[in-house]
Amino acid sequence: MNRVHRIGVCIVVILLGDLAAGTHLWAQQTATGKRGMVVSADSLASTVGLEILKNGGNAVDAAVGVGFALAVTFPVAGNIGGGGFMVIRLADGRTTTIDFREKAPSAARRDMFLDKNGHFVSSLSQKGTLASGVPGSVAGLLRALDQYGTMKRGAVLDPAIREARAGFVVRNRFFARELADGFGVFKRFPEALKVFSRNQLPLGLGDTLRQPDLANTLEMIKSQGREGFYGGVTAERIVAEMKRYGGIIGSDDLKSYSAVERPPVKGSYRGYDFYSMGPPSSGGAVFVEMLNILEAFDLKKSGRGTVATSTLLAETMKVAYADRAEFLGDPDFVDVPVDRLVSKDYASIRRKKISPRRATPSSKISAGAIPRSEPTETTHYSIIDRWGNCVSVTTTINDFFGCGVMVEGAGFFLNNEMDDFSAKPGTPNQFGLMGGEANAIEPGKRMLSAMTPTVVLRDNKPFMVLGTPGGSRIITTVLQIAVNVIDHGMDLQKAIEAPRIHHQWRPDTLFYEKGGMPSQLRRGLSARGFALVELKGEYGRAEGILVEQDGSYVGVTDRRGNGAAVGY
Repeated sequence: MNRVHRIGVCIVVILLGDLAAGTHLWAQQTATGKRGMVVSADSLASTVGLEILKNGGNAVDAAVGVGFALAVTFPVAGNIGGGGFMVIRLADGRTTTIDFREKAPSAARRDMFLDKNGHFVSSLSQKGTLASGVPGSVAGLLRALDQYGTMKRGAVLDPAIREARAGFVVRNRFFARELADGFGVFKRFPEALKVFSRNQLPLGLGDTLRQPDLANTLEMIKSQGREGFYGGVTAERIVAEMKRYGGIIGSDDLKSYSAVERPPVKGSYRGYDFYSMGPPSSGGAVFVEMLNILEAFDLKKSGRGTVATSTLLAETMKVAYADRAEFLGDPDFVDVPVDRLVSKDYASIRRKKISPRRATPSSKISAGAIPRSEPTETTHYSIIDRWGNCVSVTTTINDFFGCGVMVEGAGFFLNNEMDDFSAKPGTPNQFGLMGGEANAIEPGKRMLSAMTPTVVLRDNKPFMVLGTPGGSRIITTVLQIAVNVIDHGMDLQKAIEAPRIHHQWRPDTLFYEKGGMPSQLRRGLSARGFALVELKGEYGRAEGILVEQDGSYVGVTDRRGNGAAVGY
């Protein structure tokens, strides 16, 4: 095992799914520390990461421990049946990323979610095993541990195994609400109903959740590594589940899956350097393109939450999301012009498409002329250790409890990431995102994502570690947090708590958080031609860390969730 210990590492991890139960530790929104910091969607998972740091592990060890812990304590999104992305920054200046996004099975076909008349059938791509891509989380986490961690598998997996087997008490209303909301899904698939209900009712506050099957699966991963998941008994159970519900993942799909190390997307903005995830995530490229466009405007002067600044943000989002729909996909299958998309020159061209004083109809915005050869159920965690190693990881099962199917005898949910493909180019997915040919379904292809795990440097040293859930709104959430800190001088807590807006080109709608837009701002934006829609639910649940000038760490978990920031 290649050991990386005292080398400064930044890794960004984002997990897709809603918040689960904090159990042994009440949620703590902010924390400070000088030796380590962990911020995640669940208090118990955060505590697992912090204990690993205190026991001498580095940020990667902690990230892997948190990832497996979330599979137990945060089942609506934390997972071993999904996939994700990881951004790694080393103190010597090297930066890399690990792509463990799910893949389409070898039996997948371009028209697999269309009816006989060629119409898209959304239910097929969202619930049931046909909606599931080949899981990547286990491969990605183990690869990170093997190449950049310092601990043995048992040391990082044991806390998750213990909580799965012994169980934990449901102690917060967020998790209880998720279990109640998911009950309709559980009733369709009896294996999940068996785990998350008692006497035909969902588990509630005060009940104990025990997951012995999941504990056994994690034990096999601990003892056998990736073979304990992609081969042997667990693989047989996954394939059996596919046959039971009409899915198409086979044993060869599982055996052949591998996580891929890729170069990061890099950008700069007002003297800060940004490292984020490249394709098959659209997050990094779209995020950097938006930063480049906005750099020419004095957002500090125009002010936060004003009509002027909101107009510039919305117009910039439209242009970048139009490019996303046209150009982004799996780089192993299509030629993705990332260098051009993130260049300052390209931003100067695209900037001409926006008006700083008027809404430009989306019908008049198309993708840029470049020659050519992601659900709302998301979660993120950020970590930094005593040596300056920092981690931010994104992992997902996409929708509410994934595709709803729990693998019998194995104790984990399968994802429904196949919905992130363009099942029919030009037709929106469950998040309303448009897709083109670059993201069409092909066997072995990784579906496009909006996840945006990001590390920000100042003077070549870690400054922020950021990420969020939120489906299509992930990229714009990270953008606004960065702008709030850099342009508007807000501390990280205020930057994360501030109300957000979102535009994704199609539909031609400017979304805003419930109660998050004053009437004067609404009137001003309406007068400029924006069609405004108030969102009913939360707009992301960000998890971030900021490094102060004196080297101390500030961790913040979003008020919109029930996560925990813990440090020492």
